[in-house]
Amino acid sequence: MNDLIEQYLRSVLLINNKINLTNIRNFEEAKLLHIEDSLAVIKELNEAPKGLYGDMGSGGGFPGVPLGVVSGRNTILIDSVKKKMAAINQILTDLGLSEHISVCDQRIEELSLEKKEEFSVLTARALSNLSSLLELASPLLKIGGRLICLKSHTDEELKAAKQIKKETGMSFLSKRSYILSDDKTYRECIVFEKVTQPSIQLPRRVGLAQKKPLISK
Repeated sequence: MNDLIEQYLRSVLLINNKINLTNIRNFEEAKLLHIEDSLAVIKELNEAPKGLYGDMGSGGGFPGVPLGVVSGRNTILIDSVKKKMAAINQILTDLGLSEHISVCDQRIEELSLEKKEEFSVLTARALSNLSSLLELASPLLKIGGRLICLKSHTDEELKAAKQIKKETGMSFLSKRSYILSDDKTYRECIVFEKVTQPSIQLPRRVGLAQKKPLISK
């Protein structure tokens, strides 16, 4: 494991006693479910166009920090919980990572208005269903930009998401299934690409992507 990433994880677990950044308290379990799980998609991240990387709903900084460290991309961790983001920002500063990994404590829809089509690649893990993720990602991504979703058992979600490609301007690219090194944790990496402008005005009002997901007409 990269020394910086291990230091970051230890710092997260330490500060977790005061601020809830992760439900996982055990270091070995956290290595598996945060570090290994995050880095499992480095291939897909490296295959995305060069440029700015954003981690939507970053929480404790996973997968954003491990992927940002290993890839060297300029990275923005996006999460609206200000207390969490302040804690993560302090850890990044202490480890000398804040020059290329920064935090944003805005809602994704709000950031979309400020950084419209500025991102080359986005990730999302344990944030929302695939249809909602497509809607949230589309305004942030450049044409050709990619959304990488870390999920498990997505058959129904994926079917629904594929039906709103016109509305979001996003197209299904790939699905890869794998099992982590504990030989039991099943994961899927789902990749979409922004191929055209959405047919509707995005972003919609804050919260609508999750409350009322788009349905193909």
